Amino acid sequence: MSELKDSIALKRLETLFDDGSFTQIDAYAKSADGDVEVAAGFGTVNDCPVYAFSQDITVSDGAVSVAQCAKIKKIYDMAQKTGCPVIGIYDSNGVKLTEGFEVLNAYGELVKASASISGVCPQISVVAGSCLGTSALIANLADVVIAVKDADFYVNAPADVTAEQSYKEGTVDILCDDFDGAVESVRDIVSLLPSNNLSPAPIYDFSAPQNLLEGKMYTGISLVIDSVADADSVIEIKGGYANENCKTALATVMGTTVGFIAFNGGSLCPACAYKAEAMIKLCDAYSIPVVTVVDTDGIINDKQNQALVALTKLTSAYAGATCPKISVIAKSAIGLSYIALAGKGANADFTIAFDSSVISPLSTEAAVAFLYNDRLANGENRTTLENEYIETVASPFTAAACGAVDDICTAEDARAKVIAALDMLAGKRENTLPRKHSVK
Repeated sequence: MSELKDSIALKRLETLFDDGSFTQIDAYAKSADGDVEVAAGFGTVNDCPVYAFSQDITVSDGAVSVAQCAKIKKIYDMAQKTGCPVIGIYDSNGVKLTEGFEVLNAYGELVKASASISGVCPQISVVAGSCLGTSALIANLADVVIAVKDADFYVNAPADVTAEQSYKEGTVDILCDDFDGAVESVRDIVSLLPSNNLSPAPIYDFSAPQNLLEGKMYTGISLVIDSVADADSVIEIKGGYANENCKTALATVMGTTVGFIAFNGGSLCPACAYKAEAMIKLCDAYSIPVVTVVDTDGIINDKQNQALVALTKLTSAYAGATCPKISVIAKSAIGLSYIALAGKGANADFTIAFDSSVISPLSTEAAVAFLYNDRLANGENRTTLENEYIETVASPFTAAACGAVDDICTAEDARAKVIAALDMLAGKRENTLPRKHSVK
Protein backbone atom coordinates (compact mmCIF):
# COMPACT_ATOMS: atom_id res chain seq x y z
CA MET A 1 0.00 0.00 0.00
CA SER A 2 1.10 3.59 -0.62
CA GLU A 3 2.31 5.39 2.47
CA LEU A 4 0.34 8.41 1.23
CA LYS A 5 -2.96 6.55 1.58
CA ASP A 6 -4.18 8.72 4.47
CA SER A 7 -2.66 11.99 3.27
CA ILE A 8 -4.54 15.22 2.82
CA ALA A 9 -3.42 15.23 -0.82
CA LEU A 10 -5.14 11.92 -1.56
CA LYS A 11 -8.27 12.99 0.28
CA ARG A 12 -8.43 16.13 -1.81
CA LEU A 13 -8.10 14.14 -5.03
CA GLU A 14 -10.77 11.67 -3.92
CA THR A 15 -13.04 14.64 -3.20
CA LEU A 16 -12.34 16.03 -6.66
CA PHE A 17 -12.89 12.89 -8.75
CA ASP A 18 -16.20 11.15 -9.32
CA ASP A 19 -16.82 8.31 -6.87
CA GLY A 20 -14.73 5.24 -7.69
CA SER A 21 -13.06 6.76 -10.74
CA PHE A 22 -9.70 7.83 -9.25
CA THR A 23 -6.58 5.79 -10.05
CA GLN A 24 -3.22 6.75 -8.59
CA ILE A 25 -0.10 7.14 -10.69
CA ASP A 26 3.30 6.37 -9.15
CA ALA A 27 1.65 5.53 -5.85
CA TYR A 28 4.83 3.89 -4.53
CA ALA A 29 7.35 6.42 -5.80
CA LYS A 30 10.00 7.48 -3.27
CA SER A 31 12.49 10.29 -3.12
CA ALA A 32 16.00 9.86 -1.74
CA ASP A 33 14.94 10.76 1.81
CA GLY A 34 11.38 9.49 2.05
CA ASP A 35 7.92 9.84 0.55
CA VAL A 36 7.22 12.00 -2.45
CA GLU A 37 5.41 15.19 -1.45
CA VAL A 38 2.63 14.89 -4.04
CA ALA A 39 -0.19 12.53 -5.02
CA ALA A 40 -1.25 12.17 -8.64
CA GLY A 41 -3.60 10.19 -10.83
CA PHE A 42 -6.44 10.15 -13.32
CA GLY A 43 -10.17 9.61 -13.39
CA THR A 44 -13.32 11.53 -14.25
CA VAL A 45 -14.73 14.81 -12.97
CA ASN A 46 -18.40 15.24 -13.87
CA ASP A 47 -17.81 12.34 -16.28
CA CYS A 48 -14.98 14.23 -18.02
CA PRO A 49 -11.61 12.37 -18.11
CA VAL A 50 -8.88 14.42 -16.40
CA TYR A 51 -5.42 14.10 -14.89
CA ALA A 52 -4.69 15.72 -11.54
CA PHE A 53 -2.04 16.13 -8.88
CA SER A 54 -2.18 17.41 -5.32
CA GLN A 55 0.80 18.63 -3.31
CA ASP A 56 0.96 17.19 0.21
CA ILE A 57 1.71 19.80 2.86
CA THR A 58 1.94 17.05 5.52
CA VAL A 59 5.05 15.50 3.91
CA SER A 60 8.15 17.70 4.36
CA ASP A 61 5.86 20.75 4.23
CA GLY A 62 5.09 19.81 0.63
CA ALA A 63 8.63 20.89 -0.31
CA VAL A 64 9.13 20.60 -4.06
CA SER A 65 11.77 17.96 -4.78
CA VAL A 66 13.18 16.37 -7.92
CA ALA A 67 10.98 13.34 -7.30
CA GLN A 68 7.87 15.52 -6.94
CA CYS A 69 8.66 17.32 -10.20
CA ALA A 70 9.11 14.00 -11.98
CA LYS A 71 5.73 12.77 -10.74
CA ILE A 72 3.93 15.94 -11.84
CA LYS A 73 5.80 15.95 -15.15
CA LYS A 74 4.42 12.50 -15.88
CA ILE A 75 0.90 13.92 -15.47
CA TYR A 76 1.61 16.62 -18.04
CA ASP A 77 3.18 14.14 -20.45
CA MET A 78 0.19 11.79 -20.26
CA ALA A 79 -2.26 14.67 -20.67
CA GLN A 80 -0.42 15.82 -23.76
CA LYS A 81 -0.56 12.33 -25.28
CA THR A 82 -4.24 11.76 -24.53
CA GLY A 83 -5.64 15.28 -24.87
CA CYS A 84 -7.13 15.55 -21.38
CA PRO A 85 -7.32 18.48 -18.94
CA VAL A 86 -4.86 18.87 -16.05
CA ILE A 87 -5.96 19.96 -12.58
CA GLY A 88 -3.27 20.98 -10.11
CA ILE A 89 -3.91 21.39 -6.38
CA TYR A 90 -1.17 23.50 -4.82
CA ASP A 91 -0.16 23.42 -1.16
CA SER A 92 3.60 23.65 -0.53
CA ASN A 93 5.91 25.90 1.44
CA GLY A 94 8.51 26.04 -1.31
CA VAL A 95 11.42 24.21 -2.86
CA LYS A 96 13.56 21.54 -1.16
CA LEU A 97 16.77 23.54 -0.75
CA THR A 98 18.93 20.51 -0.02
CA GLU A 99 18.54 19.38 -3.64
CA GLY A 100 20.07 22.59 -4.97
CA PHE A 101 20.29 23.18 -8.69
CA GLU A 102 18.91 19.74 -9.55
CA VAL A 103 15.48 20.73 -8.28
CA LEU A 104 15.68 24.10 -10.03
CA ASN A 105 16.28 22.28 -13.31
CA ALA A 106 13.38 19.92 -12.56
CA TYR A 107 11.20 22.94 -11.76
CA GLY A 108 12.11 24.37 -15.16
CA GLU A 109 10.91 21.17 -16.80
CA LEU A 110 7.51 21.68 -15.15
CA VAL A 111 7.30 25.25 -16.42
CA LYS A 112 8.07 24.01 -19.92
CA ALA A 113 5.56 21.15 -19.65
CA SER A 114 2.77 23.48 -18.55
CA ALA A 115 3.58 26.05 -21.23
CA SER A 116 3.73 23.37 -23.93
CA ILE A 117 0.10 22.32 -23.43
CA SER A 118 -1.22 25.83 -22.84
CA GLY A 119 -4.11 26.27 -25.26
CA VAL A 120 -3.95 22.55 -26.12
CA CYS A 121 -5.40 20.94 -23.00
CA PRO A 122 -7.31 22.95 -20.39
CA GLN A 123 -5.39 23.56 -17.17
CA ILE A 124 -7.05 24.48 -13.88
CA SER A 125 -5.11 25.43 -10.77
CA VAL A 126 -6.55 25.19 -7.26
CA VAL A 127 -4.55 27.17 -4.70
CA ALA A 128 -5.59 25.30 -1.56
CA GLY A 129 -2.83 26.50 0.79
CA SER A 130 0.65 27.92 0.22
CA CYS A 131 1.67 28.46 -3.38
CA LEU A 132 4.93 30.37 -3.53
CA GLY A 133 7.74 31.18 -5.93
CA THR A 134 7.98 28.97 -9.00
CA SER A 135 4.90 27.02 -7.88
CA ALA A 136 2.94 30.27 -8.12
CA LEU A 137 4.31 30.78 -11.63
CA ILE A 138 3.27 27.29 -12.73
CA ALA A 139 -0.14 27.65 -11.11
CA ASN A 140 -0.67 30.96 -12.87
CA LEU A 141 0.16 29.40 -16.24
CA ALA A 142 -3.18 27.57 -16.02
CA ASP A 143 -6.23 28.69 -17.99
CA VAL A 144 -8.26 29.19 -14.81
CA VAL A 145 -6.91 29.86 -11.31
CA ILE A 146 -9.18 29.05 -8.37
CA ALA A 147 -8.12 29.91 -4.82
CA VAL A 148 -9.37 29.35 -1.30
CA LYS A 149 -9.74 32.57 0.70
CA ASP A 150 -7.09 31.76 3.32
CA ALA A 151 -4.50 30.59 0.77
CA ASP A 152 -1.12 32.24 0.13
CA PHE A 153 -0.36 32.97 -3.53
CA TYR A 154 2.69 35.08 -4.39
CA VAL A 155 6.15 34.93 -5.95
CA ASN A 156 8.55 36.37 -3.38
CA ALA A 157 8.38 35.23 0.26
CA PRO A 158 7.82 36.59 2.77
CA ALA A 159 4.83 38.60 1.54
CA ASP A 160 1.50 39.71 2.88
CA VAL A 161 -0.41 39.23 -0.38
CA THR A 162 -3.66 37.37 0.29
CA ALA A 163 -5.74 35.30 -2.11
CA GLU A 164 -8.50 37.89 -1.75
CA GLN A 165 -6.10 40.63 -2.85
CA SER A 166 -5.00 38.50 -5.81
CA TYR A 167 -8.67 38.06 -6.73
CA LYS A 168 -9.22 41.81 -6.69
CA GLU A 169 -6.12 42.34 -8.84
CA GLY A 170 -7.10 39.74 -11.46
CA THR A 171 -4.51 37.05 -10.71
CA VAL A 172 -7.09 34.69 -9.22
CA ASP A 173 -10.09 33.99 -11.44
CA ILE A 174 -12.46 32.46 -8.88
CA LEU A 175 -12.29 32.86 -5.10
CA CYS A 176 -13.95 30.28 -2.82
CA ASP A 177 -14.60 30.14 0.91
CA ASP A 178 -13.16 26.64 1.32
CA PHE A 179 -11.76 23.67 -0.58
CA ASP A 180 -15.17 22.08 -1.13
CA GLY A 181 -16.29 25.28 -2.83
CA ALA A 182 -13.18 25.21 -4.99
CA VAL A 183 -13.98 21.63 -6.04
CA GLU A 184 -17.48 22.68 -7.09
CA SER A 185 -15.98 25.48 -9.18
CA VAL A 186 -13.56 23.02 -10.82
CA ARG A 187 -16.45 20.71 -11.65
CA ASP A 188 -18.38 23.57 -13.25
CA ILE A 189 -15.42 24.77 -15.33
CA VAL A 190 -14.40 21.28 -16.48
CA SER A 191 -17.96 20.68 -17.65
CA LEU A 192 -17.91 23.79 -19.84
CA LEU A 193 -14.50 23.37 -21.49
CA PRO A 194 -13.67 20.83 -24.21
CA SER A 195 -11.11 18.13 -23.41
CA ASN A 196 -8.60 19.74 -25.77
CA ASN A 197 -8.30 22.24 -28.61
CA LEU A 198 -9.38 19.68 -31.24
CA SER A 199 -12.49 18.48 -29.41
CA PRO A 200 -15.86 20.23 -29.47
CA ALA A 201 -17.29 21.67 -26.30
CA PRO A 202 -19.76 19.37 -24.53
CA ILE A 203 -23.51 19.78 -25.06
CA TYR A 204 -25.95 19.66 -22.15
CA ASP A 205 -29.64 19.79 -21.50
CA PHE A 206 -30.69 23.32 -20.63
CA SER A 207 -33.50 25.48 -19.37
CA ALA A 208 -34.35 28.72 -21.11
CA PRO A 209 -33.83 31.81 -18.94
CA GLN A 210 -36.53 34.10 -17.80
CA ASN A 211 -36.49 37.02 -20.21
CA LEU A 212 -35.33 39.70 -17.82
CA LEU A 213 -35.40 42.29 -20.61
CA GLU A 214 -38.96 41.61 -21.69
CA GLY A 215 -40.84 44.86 -22.10
CA LYS A 216 -37.83 46.83 -20.83
CA MET A 217 -35.14 49.00 -22.26
CA TYR A 218 -31.53 47.99 -21.64
CA THR A 219 -30.65 48.53 -17.97
CA GLY A 220 -27.29 46.79 -17.51
CA ILE A 221 -24.94 44.17 -18.87
CA SER A 222 -25.76 41.55 -16.22
CA LEU A 223 -29.38 41.52 -17.34
CA VAL A 224 -28.30 41.06 -20.96
CA ILE A 225 -26.06 38.11 -20.09
CA ASP A 226 -28.69 36.50 -17.86
CA SER A 227 -31.35 36.96 -20.57
CA VAL A 228 -29.19 35.43 -23.32
CA ALA A 229 -27.49 32.57 -21.43
CA ASP A 230 -29.27 29.40 -20.32
CA ALA A 231 -30.76 29.52 -16.85
CA ASP A 232 -28.26 29.05 -13.98
CA SER A 233 -25.33 28.45 -16.35
CA VAL A 234 -23.28 31.64 -15.89
CA ILE A 235 -19.88 31.27 -14.19
CA GLU A 236 -18.15 34.61 -13.75
CA ILE A 237 -14.38 34.75 -14.34
CA LYS A 238 -12.21 37.41 -12.64
CA GLY A 239 -15.30 38.67 -10.86
CA GLY A 240 -13.30 40.68 -8.34
CA TYR A 241 -11.27 42.60 -10.93
CA ALA A 242 -12.43 45.72 -12.82
CA ASN A 243 -15.96 44.49 -12.32
CA GLU A 244 -17.50 47.94 -12.28
CA ASN A 245 -16.70 48.37 -15.99
CA CYS A 246 -16.27 44.86 -17.40
CA LYS A 247 -17.70 41.42 -16.76
CA THR A 248 -16.40 38.14 -18.20
CA ALA A 249 -18.10 34.78 -17.85
CA LEU A 250 -18.47 31.28 -19.24
CA ALA A 251 -22.01 30.01 -19.75
CA THR A 252 -24.12 27.91 -22.08
CA VAL A 253 -26.53 29.03 -24.78
CA MET A 254 -28.84 26.28 -26.03
CA GLY A 255 -26.66 23.82 -24.08
CA THR A 256 -23.31 24.71 -25.68
CA THR A 257 -20.49 26.72 -24.14
CA VAL A 258 -20.18 30.44 -24.90
CA GLY A 259 -17.86 33.08 -23.48
CA PHE A 260 -19.31 36.47 -22.54
CA ILE A 261 -17.38 39.73 -22.41
CA ALA A 262 -19.50 42.67 -21.36
CA PHE A 263 -18.69 46.35 -20.86
CA ASN A 264 -20.84 48.21 -18.42
CA GLY A 265 -21.28 51.78 -19.56
CA GLY A 266 -18.00 53.31 -18.45
CA SER A 267 -14.82 54.12 -20.33
CA LEU A 268 -12.46 51.41 -21.55
CA CYS A 269 -9.55 51.26 -19.10
CA PRO A 270 -6.34 49.18 -18.97
CA ALA A 271 -7.83 46.76 -16.42
CA CYS A 272 -10.95 46.20 -18.57
CA ALA A 273 -8.77 45.58 -21.61
CA TYR A 274 -6.59 43.03 -19.79
CA LYS A 275 -9.64 41.23 -18.44
CA ALA A 276 -11.30 41.06 -21.86
CA GLU A 277 -8.06 39.98 -23.55
CA ALA A 278 -7.67 37.06 -21.13
CA MET A 279 -11.19 35.84 -21.89
CA ILE A 280 -10.90 36.16 -25.67
CA LYS A 281 -7.63 34.18 -25.61
CA LEU A 282 -9.16 31.44 -23.46
CA CYS A 283 -12.18 31.10 -25.72
CA ASP A 284 -10.21 31.28 -28.96
CA ALA A 285 -7.79 28.57 -27.80
CA TYR A 286 -10.67 26.10 -27.49
CA SER A 287 -12.87 27.47 -30.33
CA ILE A 288 -15.55 28.67 -27.92
CA PRO A 289 -17.81 31.37 -29.41
CA VAL A 290 -17.54 34.82 -27.84
CA VAL A 291 -20.48 37.16 -27.31
CA THR A 292 -19.38 40.73 -26.56
CA VAL A 293 -21.96 43.01 -24.99
CA VAL A 294 -20.97 46.60 -25.70
CA ASP A 295 -21.91 49.64 -23.65
CA THR A 296 -18.99 52.03 -23.45
CA ASP A 297 -18.54 55.75 -23.92
CA GLY A 298 -15.01 55.50 -25.30
CA ILE A 299 -11.50 55.33 -23.90
CA ILE A 300 -10.37 56.47 -20.46
CA ASN A 301 -8.79 59.93 -20.47
CA ASP A 302 -5.95 59.29 -18.02
CA LYS A 303 -3.28 56.55 -17.96
CA GLN A 304 -2.77 57.15 -21.67
CA ASN A 305 0.30 54.96 -22.18
CA GLN A 306 -1.09 52.09 -20.12
CA ALA A 307 -4.40 52.37 -21.97
CA LEU A 308 -2.65 52.36 -25.35
CA VAL A 309 -0.65 49.22 -24.58
CA ALA A 310 -3.63 47.38 -23.06
CA LEU A 311 -6.00 48.34 -25.86
CA THR A 312 -3.44 47.37 -28.51
CA LYS A 313 -3.22 43.90 -26.99
CA LEU A 314 -7.01 43.65 -26.70
CA THR A 315 -7.60 44.75 -30.28
CA SER A 316 -4.93 42.34 -31.51
CA ALA A 317 -6.50 39.47 -29.55
CA TYR A 318 -9.95 40.20 -30.96
CA ALA A 319 -8.75 40.67 -34.52
CA GLY A 320 -6.63 37.52 -34.43
CA ALA A 321 -9.21 35.26 -32.81
CA THR A 322 -10.77 32.79 -35.25
CA CYS A 323 -13.55 31.52 -32.98
CA PRO A 324 -17.10 32.76 -33.74
CA LYS A 325 -17.44 36.38 -32.54
CA ILE A 326 -20.77 38.09 -32.02
CA SER A 327 -21.12 41.64 -30.75
CA VAL A 328 -24.27 43.05 -29.19
CA ILE A 329 -24.34 46.85 -28.95
CA ALA A 330 -26.66 47.21 -25.99
CA LYS A 331 -26.53 50.95 -25.34
CA SER A 332 -23.56 52.81 -26.79
CA ALA A 333 -20.42 52.17 -28.82
CA ILE A 334 -18.38 55.35 -29.11
CA GLY A 335 -15.23 55.90 -31.18
CA LEU A 336 -12.42 53.40 -30.79
CA SER A 337 -14.60 51.20 -28.57
CA TYR A 338 -16.80 50.44 -31.58
CA ILE A 339 -13.80 49.51 -33.71
CA ALA A 340 -12.17 47.34 -31.04
CA LEU A 341 -15.26 45.60 -29.65
CA ALA A 342 -18.02 45.66 -32.24
CA GLY A 343 -16.46 46.72 -35.53
CA LYS A 344 -16.85 44.52 -38.56
CA GLY A 345 -13.34 45.27 -39.74
CA ALA A 346 -11.37 44.21 -36.68
CA ASN A 347 -13.64 42.03 -34.63
CA ALA A 348 -17.14 40.77 -35.12
CA ASP A 349 -18.41 38.13 -37.49
CA PHE A 350 -21.92 39.37 -36.73
CA THR A 351 -22.95 42.63 -35.05
CA ILE A 352 -26.36 43.15 -33.47
CA ALA A 353 -27.55 46.49 -32.10
CA PHE A 354 -30.47 47.23 -29.82
CA ASP A 355 -32.88 49.63 -31.50
CA SER A 356 -32.30 52.22 -28.76
CA SER A 357 -28.48 52.10 -28.95
CA VAL A 358 -26.10 54.89 -29.96
CA ILE A 359 -23.18 54.30 -32.35
CA SER A 360 -20.91 57.25 -32.98
CA PRO A 361 -17.29 58.14 -33.81
CA LEU A 362 -17.41 60.82 -31.08
CA SER A 363 -19.39 61.38 -27.92
CA THR A 364 -22.75 63.04 -28.55
CA GLU A 365 -21.60 66.26 -26.89
CA ALA A 366 -18.40 66.48 -28.95
CA ALA A 367 -20.14 65.53 -32.20
CA VAL A 368 -22.78 68.22 -31.76
CA ALA A 369 -20.08 70.81 -31.01
CA PHE A 370 -18.32 69.93 -34.28
CA LEU A 371 -21.28 69.34 -36.61
CA TYR A 372 -23.74 71.89 -35.34
CA ASN A 373 -21.44 74.69 -34.24
CA ASP A 374 -23.23 77.28 -36.41
CA ARG A 375 -26.67 76.24 -35.15
CA LEU A 376 -25.46 76.41 -31.55
CA ALA A 377 -24.09 79.87 -32.23
CA ASN A 378 -27.49 80.89 -33.56
CA GLY A 379 -29.05 79.93 -30.24
CA GLU A 380 -30.56 76.51 -30.96
CA ASN A 381 -31.03 74.32 -27.89
CA ARG A 382 -28.09 71.92 -27.30
CA THR A 383 -30.29 69.13 -25.92
CA THR A 384 -32.53 69.32 -28.99
CA LEU A 385 -29.51 69.11 -31.27
CA GLU A 386 -28.09 66.17 -29.33
CA ASN A 387 -31.38 64.29 -29.69
CA GLU A 388 -31.39 65.07 -33.40
CA TYR A 389 -27.86 63.72 -33.74
CA ILE A 390 -28.74 60.50 -31.86
CA GLU A 391 -31.84 59.92 -33.97
CA THR A 392 -30.05 60.48 -37.27
CA VAL A 393 -26.25 60.22 -37.49
CA ALA A 394 -25.74 58.05 -34.35
CA SER A 395 -28.76 55.81 -34.90
CA PRO A 396 -28.24 52.04 -35.25
CA PHE A 397 -30.37 52.24 -38.39
CA THR A 398 -27.86 54.66 -39.91
CA ALA A 399 -25.03 52.23 -39.00
CA ALA A 400 -26.98 49.32 -40.49
CA ALA A 401 -27.57 51.25 -43.71
CA CYS A 402 -23.82 51.33 -44.38
CA GLY A 403 -23.14 47.77 -43.21
CA ALA A 404 -21.55 48.63 -39.87
CA VAL A 405 -24.33 46.68 -38.10
CA ASP A 406 -25.81 43.42 -39.38
CA ASP A 407 -29.09 43.33 -37.48
CA ILE A 408 -31.21 45.47 -35.16
CA CYS A 409 -33.48 44.11 -32.46
CA THR A 410 -35.33 45.02 -29.31
CA ALA A 411 -33.74 44.12 -25.99
CA GLU A 412 -36.21 41.30 -25.38
CA ASP A 413 -35.25 39.61 -28.69
CA ALA A 414 -31.55 39.48 -27.82
CA ARG A 415 -31.45 35.75 -26.97
CA ALA A 416 -33.22 34.73 -30.18
CA LYS A 417 -30.90 36.87 -32.29
CA VAL A 418 -27.75 35.54 -30.57
CA ILE A 419 -28.95 31.94 -30.97
CA ALA A 420 -29.56 32.51 -34.68
CA ALA A 421 -26.09 34.02 -35.10
CA LEU A 422 -24.46 31.13 -33.21
CA ASP A 423 -26.23 28.64 -35.45
CA MET A 424 -25.07 30.51 -38.54
CA LEU A 425 -21.45 30.60 -37.33
CA ALA A 426 -21.33 27.02 -36.02
CA GLY A 427 -19.38 25.85 -39.06
CA LYS A 428 -17.03 28.84 -39.22
CA ARG A 429 -13.64 28.13 -40.76
CA GLU A 430 -11.04 30.88 -40.99
CA ASN A 431 -7.51 30.49 -42.34
CA THR A 432 -4.81 32.86 -41.11
CA LEU A 433 -1.41 33.73 -42.50
CA PRO A 434 1.36 31.31 -41.47
CA ARG A 435 3.26 32.71 -38.49
CA LYS A 436 4.40 31.73 -35.02
CA HIS A 437 2.35 34.40 -33.24
CA SER A 438 1.55 38.09 -33.39
CA VAL A 439 4.05 40.48 -31.79
CA LYS A 440 1.47 42.63 -30.01
